[in-house]
Amino acid sequence: MSDPAILAEMGKRLREYRLRKNYTQRELAGKAGLSVLSVQNMEKGHAVSLSTFISILRMLNILVNLESLIPELSISPVELLKLKGKTRLRAKKSTLKRNK
Repeated sequence: MSDPAILAEMGKRLREYRLRKNYTQRELAGKAGLSVLSVQNMEKGHAVSLSTFISILRMLNILVNLESLIPELSISPVELLKLKGKTRLRAKKSTLKRNK
């Protein structure tokens, strides 16, 4: 599925949630602290900021669904022992030889 198709589907689903809650676009925008245009753009499948998306999810009471989108990674017991309280701050440089 292409990015525009995903955005269009998300917009369609958010519109359906909004209508089930019996909110107008203006009411949802007011509750979320957004402009009506932001809500309209989201429902039309246009790209919006992540903070706009989160605000809309929060007002529709479906923010909890984000957990299934990007679940928290679990650490294996072996990795946990290796880390011993260390937090990874950066990625390792690739060891693959580059063709010149």
